[in-house]
Amino acid sequence: MSDDTPRSPDGQPLWYGRRRTHKLRPHRAKLIDTLLPALRLAARGQSTPVDLAEKFGRTAAEIHLEIGFGAGEHLSGVAAAAPDVDFIGCEPFINGVASLLADIERDGSTNIRLFDEDARQLLPRLPDAAISKIYLLFPDPWPKARHNRRRFVQQDALSELARIARDGATFIFASDHKDYVAWTLAEVQRHPDWVWTAERPDDWRLPPSGWVETRYEAKGRKKGDLPSYLVMRRVPRR
Repeated sequence: MSDDTPRSPDGQPLWYGRRRTHKLRPHRAKLIDTLLPALRLAARGQSTPVDLAEKFGRTAAEIHLEIGFGAGEHLSGVAAAAPDVDFIGCEPFINGVASLLADIERDGSTNIRLFDEDARQLLPRLPDAAISKIYLLFPDPWPKARHNRRRFVQQDALSELARIARDGATFIFASDHKDYVAWTLAEVQRHPDWVWTAERPDDWRLPPSGWVETRYEAKGRKKGDLPSYLVMRRVPRR
């Protein structure tokens, strides 16, 4: 990551979002203590590379990554629909992690691994050209101009995503915040390793096939907040 990324004194990217809201229900609190350690992809605060085949216990044809999975309904949904694909979910919000763990327990999913910290701490530890699809769905828009540098989509983050992405991999960004959508398009168009794939308006007005709607997305639609769906593709390496 570049020096433009806000960092703590120990060099880690700063996290500005919530860690927790309401107290967890007893069973979900138990899942945090029992199931999460078994599914945690990497220990927090370390820098050692992650062996994905070891962590998943297999070598899948594809590995997908969701950055900031919220309550986890999208991640659990796509993982259940594609058992031959392995999924990595990153989320520092403990209530959201507990919600996803409940889904994993209910569905009996074995193809999800979690990183319960800022995704920017995990990305440098992932191998080159390992990821086939990346999701960034309804991230915090940080709408005030002085907070824009807190947005995930920055040139350094796009470079790190390009490094871990396979040639031709897709990066899907969804948001109902028009300024963040415009920001993301501008950042992608500046970056040499990503290209926006849209050819007609429906390509960004309609979600990609196989879409699993999030709670935030459904709530926004009821209020009349129409999201945009940007699909970027990783340019082949030279």
